[in-house]
Formats: sequence, structure tokens, C-alpha cells
Amino acid sequence: MSKLDELLRELCPDGVEYVRLGTLCSLITKQTGFDYTKHIKARLLMEPTKNAVPYIQTKFFSGKNFNYQTDYYVPMDIVEQFPKITLDEKCILFSIVGASIGNVGLFPGERKCFLGGAICVAKVLPQYDVDYIYYCVEAHNVQHQIRRKTKGAGQATITVEDIREFEIPLPPIEVQREIVRILDDFTELTAELTAELTAELTARGIQYSYYRNKLLTFHANTKIVQLADIADIGTGSSNTNEAVEDGKYPFFVRSQEPLRKNDYEYDETAIITAGDGVGVGKIYHYIEGKYALHQRAYRIHINTPEVMPKYYFHYMKAKFLPYIQKTMFQGSVASIRRPMLNAFPVPVPPLDTQNRIVNVLDNFEKICSDLNIGLPAEIEARQKQYEYYRDKLLTFAEIGNTILSRAEQSRAEQSRAEQSRAEQSRAEQSAD
Repeated sequence: MSKLDELLRELCPDGVEYVRLGTLCSLITKQTGFDYTKHIKARLLMEPTKNAVPYIQTKFFSGKNFNYQTDYYVPMDIVEQFPKITLDEKCILFSIVGASIGNVGLFPGERKCFLGGAICVAKVLPQYDVDYIYYCVEAHNVQHQIRRKTKGAGQATITVEDIREFEIPLPPIEVQREIVRILDDFTELTAELTAELTAELTARGIQYSYYRNKLLTFHANTKIVQLADIADIGTGSSNTNEAVEDGKYPFFVRSQEPLRKNDYEYDETAIITAGDGVGVGKIYHYIEGKYALHQRAYRIHINTPEVMPKYYFHYMKAKFLPYIQKTMFQGSVASIRRPMLNAFPVPVPPLDTQNRIVNVLDNFEKICSDLNIGLPAEIEARQKQYEYYRDKLLTFAEIGNTILSRAEQSRAEQSRAEQSRAEQSRAEQSAD
């Protein structure tokens, strides 16, 4: 029997009381009468200083290891005017407006921060374990209550009154602390594994870029031609609003993810790049066959047997972005002009060299692609495992129902399953 089972049997054999969150903590949002425009909008700082504190809005990440993003800092004289919305102790934050609604974070209280208006702060009373209550509001039960209480079709909101009514199980403090210890250990192990897998993914990407650049660096006597001498270059004629969800053909626009269309413009082998926008200079697509193309995306179709299209695809992925960053038109939106593409210099080594480069880089890309799929899936699986055990640990019988140990629960479930199979067998025999 685990220590937690012993504590449950000793301290709460008859069940655990479920209590409203409002009885365990004080809930605070933006102070009544606080005028954001009047008091701080004109005085927000863009850079941190010793006389200013971070301004926390809804850009905080859920999790025990609290992290947040901020673009602004609030001068100390304003902070001192509004102590009720200054964070300087360990507390729980709820995002209560917009797309991040339901996010909860445990603010460590290591330094002062100033509270934005779309956050509710739960300051836990000293007789309760703030870490335990954080794990409860992060868990499935309270998240379900948040989803049920969320209102608003346009901008979703949840009220402080709703949060006050959320119910969580409240075992004795010794049980709370043991659950926190278990979940802290699990959280730390999950974070370490995630960091290791992320580092592995990053390292493989760096390794791939290094070897690709080595392979695509040629001797000075290698033949160099302009892209216009070896390729047909053009744009499409389609607009984004012509896409259909289940179209027959890929429809390449100016982003990494292609759309679909039921008609095509080209049937060829081509490399696609964006003509303007955030994807300028990045090479996402290599196509063999029929496709449609956005009017501000370029197709590059190699038209000479001296150059393998796949070799050029790898070369362009490695070398085009640095080239275009030096030469592209810098207007309100960065864009590529046709002469820039025409003049892009392309080394043309012998075909056997091109073929070797393609084989090596295709294999390396496949390895990296498998890692890009496998490692994030592993990270997600570990997170789901953590969530499963967290929710199990925080599921209690209410007072009046006997709490069984984990082992007893397992034996009871097994006994019920065996009983069900026996009843089914008897029913089948009776039918015969």
C-alpha cells in the first residue's frame, strides 16, 4: 500500500468533502474604478527597468512552471497606487476572456507583476496548500466546469462569480501535500523528458542543415548558370477564395500548407515559392503532377536535362532565402520581383554528383521528418499520461462513500468484470 493510500484510509475513510473555490481563496480581477487608459496606457514601457514591473496579460502559459510573455512594463509609482492588482505572492491565475480562456498558471511570487484586466487571481488562504489547489483547477473536473460556464459567441468570457462556485475535493492537508509531492515529481520528469526530446529534434535539424550546406558547397570551377537559363518561371492565376475543402488537386498559395481545388493550371514537375508575404524566400513545395497556383506564388520548372529538378529543389531550399533577403523589395510587404528569380545563380555539377546529393538529402530529410512526427507524438503521449494520473489522483469519493485503496479498486473492478462474464455465460447457456 502506498503512503497516499495509508493517508486516505487513516484520515478520510468516509470520503472527502467537495468545497467551492470561493471558500478557499480570495478572487481578484482588475480593481473597480481602474481606468486603464487614464492610468497606464500612455506610460507603459517597452523595455524592462529596475523601476518597472512586468504587465501580465493573457499571454501566460499554463503549467506549474509558470511562464509568461509580456510586451510592456508598468512604472513603480503606478504599481504602488494599485496594490490589489499587484502580484507579489504565490497565487493562481485564470485567463477569463478570449481564446486562452481556461488557461491556469501558478504564479511563483518571486517578483512583483502588474495584473491585466482579462485575468482572475486566486489568492489561496494560508491554511490550504496553494499547489494542491492549482493542480485541482488544472485538472479535468474544473476544466469541464469552465467549459460549461463559458459564455459569449463572439468573445468567450467566464465570470469571477462562476469561478467562485467551482467545486474541488478537499482532503486533509497531509493528503494534499502528498498528492503535490507525487505530481511535482511527475511534472519534473515530464518536463525533463520534453526538454530532452526537444533538444534531440533541434540537434537533428542543425545536423541536417550543416551536412546539406557542406554537400551544396562546390569548387570554384563548378559551372554556374542563372536560374532563367535552366527553368521556366511563372505565377499562377488563382485566388485563395477559389479553394474548396475536398478539391481534387493541390492548390499552392503563399504558405506552408497547400489548399485544394477541383481544377488545375499546370501538370509538371516544379518548385513553388511565395512571391510576397511572410513566406518570401522559403521553399516549402516540390510537386510532380497536376496542381493549381496562387497568382502571387512562383512556379519554377526545370527545362534542361543537365539539372535534376530534385537537386535544384534541395539547392534552392538551402541557398535561396539568404540570396533573396539581400535582394528582395522592401515595401510595406516584402516581395520578390521576377528579375531577382531570373538572376539567382545555380551551380551545375555533373549529373552523378547531383544524384548522390539527392539520395543523401532525401534520406536525411526522411529521418528528420520521422523525428518531427515521432518526437512531438512522444511528448504529447507523456503529457496525456501525466494528465491521466493527475486526474486519477484528484478523483475522490465524496463523504459517505468508502474510499478504497488503488489495489482494492483494481481488485473490485476485476471482480465486477468476472461477474459480468459469468452472467453473460449463464445467459448464453439458458438461450441454448
